[in-house]
Amino acid sequence: MKIFCFGELLLRISPAANGEWIKQASLPVFVGGAELNVATALASWNQEVGYMTALPDNTLTTDIKNHIQSKKIDTSPIHISGNRIGTYYLTQGADLKSVGVIYDRAYSSFSELKPGIINWEEVLKGYQWFHFSAISPALNQQVADLCEEALIAASKLGLKISVDLNYRSRLWKYGKAPVEIMPKLAAYCDLIMGNIWSAAELLGTSIDADIHQNASKEKYLAHATKTSVEIMSKFANCELVANTFRFDDAEGLKYYASLNNKNEQWVSKQFFTISVVDKIGSGDCFMGGLIYSLVNKQSHQDTINFAAAAAFGKLQEKGDATAQTVAAVLENLKHGE
Repeated sequence: MKIFCFGELLLRISPAANGEWIKQASLPVFVGGAELNVATALASWNQEVGYMTALPDNTLTTDIKNHIQSKKIDTSPIHISGNRIGTYYLTQGADLKSVGVIYDRAYSSFSELKPGIINWEEVLKGYQWFHFSAISPALNQQVADLCEEALIAASKLGLKISVDLNYRSRLWKYGKAPVEIMPKLAAYCDLIMGNIWSAAELLGTSIDADIHQNASKEKYLAHATKTSVEIMSKFANCELVANTFRFDDAEGLKYYASLNNKNEQWVSKQFFTISVVDKIGSGDCFMGGLIYSLVNKQSHQDTINFAAAAAFGKLQEKGDATAQTVAAVLENLKHGE
């Protein structure tokens, strides 16, 4: 099965904390973006995958395309237009929920895409799966409309469709609340992935505001079932909902996930670590793990275990995307409880 990933390529500029980057005269840069990270994971696991974004016609783009191609990702869908590549700045060691993240995506090539530019039937020819995330429609109304145009085409062509409910409050700045945009897009999806909090923000599902009080794994998983059932009731096309749970405290990081269909819930093994190399891209790796397992017709239990083990393994890799092999993910799985 050939998988198509659509979204904005972003350069992550990663300064050392406390102004050390100035003293070092160094700003490490990572090539990423949620959908590219998913594509990279899938390619690492020997899946056929194509990636579409928009990039300007310059030497930087040439370098980036060569880098992506080296990962065995088909770059032919990339649209060349506009004048700049989107970036974001994130201090080393932080994650994307940090208040310190700085996005610089205005007037990027991707942000200037709009309906009518892409011949979706031509671009999607030969693909069986379409993946996107909530990062794209958070940019502006015309990109949100473009996402819907793509989803209509993918649906007509019979592709399976998945979405990651990445919620970034600092991105939704064009006058529309996420719940005004995302439900219309989620209606096309067969697989929806996120967590109980992002689903509430993006899809308007109910949330227990006091769930953290006297919380337990059982309570979180029960809420995941409640959220999943609500999503599948709202969106008739949706067959599976995945929820992730990642908790950081002084003792370390705990990670587990769940997968629901209309009748049953499957829970991953639980993973724990006292140290993390890089938090960026873990959720994208999880998404890749879901798609990989489902296209390879794994059981639902094996699917959620593989996805969670992949996401957990990504926490020990520097950079935006994983380089784990299938064997490495399965080795991680042995350390879950």
